[in-house]
Amino acid sequence: MLSSLSPERRDVLAQLARFIISGGIVTALGVGVYAIVALVLRWHPQFGNVLAYLMAMATGYVMHSKWSFRGHGSERTHATKVRFVTVSLISYALNSFWVWFLFTYLQWGRAAPIVPMLFVTPAVTFTLNRQWVFR
Repeated sequence: MLSSLSPERRDVLAQLARFIISGGIVTALGVGVYAIVALVLRWHPQFGNVLAYLMAMATGYVMHSKWSFRGHGSERTHATKVRFVTVSLISYALNSFWVWFLFTYLQWGRAAPIVPMLFVTPAVTFTLNRQWVFR
């Protein structure tokens, strides 16, 4: 089945598989930090979101540039790093929105933002990383 795909499609699938693994690790670290701060320590969820963002950004660039998108695009430059930070800030803004909307506005509880943090935000960051950061 994979052999019937074009080389470009196979590359995209390989990148997606690597992104799912490394992004899963980065997301799990971030959600873990969020959960500890918001659910265990019962501090404000946005503080947990800030700490989760810092954790994810610190590990995400290395994992994605060295493994997830290896061999994709040109050499990693200062511009690549700036674009990665921009996507990281978009990711942070999305997760901040989930916390505000689900916890603060809808008052669904501290755990409610975790679902879109696990599924929506990673889908957006994969697309932006592949199409813009590591092109």
